[in-house]
Amino acid sequence: MKTLSPLTFAPVFKSMLWGGRRLPDFLGAPAPHADPIGEAWMLSDVEGSLSVVESGPHAGRTLRELIAENPAAIFGEHVPADGRFPLLFKFIDARQELSVQVHPNDEQAAARKGPGHRGKTEAWVILDADPETSRLYAGFKAGVTADDFRAAMAAGTTPDTLHGFTPKPGDCVFLEAGTVHAIGADILLFEVQQTSDITYRLFDWNRVDAKTKQPRELHIDDGLACADFAAGPCNPVTPARVGEADRLVDCRYFTVDRFTSDTPLSVGAAGECRVVACLQGEGRIGDTPFRAGSVVLLPAALGPVEVRPAGQLRLLEIAIGAPC
Repeated sequence: MKTLSPLTFAPVFKSMLWGGRRLPDFLGAPAPHADPIGEAWMLSDVEGSLSVVESGPHAGRTLRELIAENPAAIFGEHVPADGRFPLLFKFIDARQELSVQVHPNDEQAAARKGPGHRGKTEAWVILDADPETSRLYAGFKAGVTADDFRAAMAAGTTPDTLHGFTPKPGDCVFLEAGTVHAIGADILLFEVQQTSDITYRLFDWNRVDAKTKQPRELHIDDGLACADFAAGPCNPVTPARVGEADRLVDCRYFTVDRFTSDTPLSVGAAGECRVVACLQGEGRIGDTPFRAGSVVLLPAALGPVEVRPAGQLRLLEIAIGAPC
């Protein structure tokens, strides 16, 4: 394998009926079509949406090819048993509300979809939200039971059972698999999640898909079987200070640290794979330029790398949890 450097990938844009048109401009990438774009997958090992290196000596190669060629160079000693990159990173532009939905945990995903399928624990970091129109729904209101939720779905009042709040830029929301949730309208966010594309829709705001002229499919039985009614309301996290960073999330699948700086700092670690996402500002990471919207993979073989901001910079550093 050629010498590894920080790796960036071409965004994979996803057309969604609830999406907007902000992501191509935000990422500095041409829009592939005129349809609403809800998501940009920035680093993906999901079948059918594999990330492709966009520049440098590995341009045109997929993330999966690089892993297969030398997994230790990417992951260090902690190579996942299935050889796949265990996390998916994306930006989401919600012009309208996403469906009320839930994702299974690892055991539920394997039972429903077969061995090797992962669940989906995720975290959101809010980049932009309208203080008048934006809402996030995360978890149930205290005391809501499965019977209460079924009754609300039958009556078309599902959102009344959910804990909701008005998000603001900088908020981080951590969602364990099983947390029923929905992203509201006029929100731009960054998402870290397990590599999984299993979503069970429970309510879709009574809307009709303009292309099919039909409501989108719901997955009531599977969704209710995965929903965690004991978890209760889910609010933005309270960051903990760890060295120069604010620790936003520390779970078995990933750790998320946020740095805000206008002076050089170090990211990455010896023998460990890290991912850096720039949320604001620009600069260089090693010899690689980056800007707001850049998501950079730091292979384990690189070790620590210096970040040199060009002015005020806000970025996330994500470490992969121990392989399952």
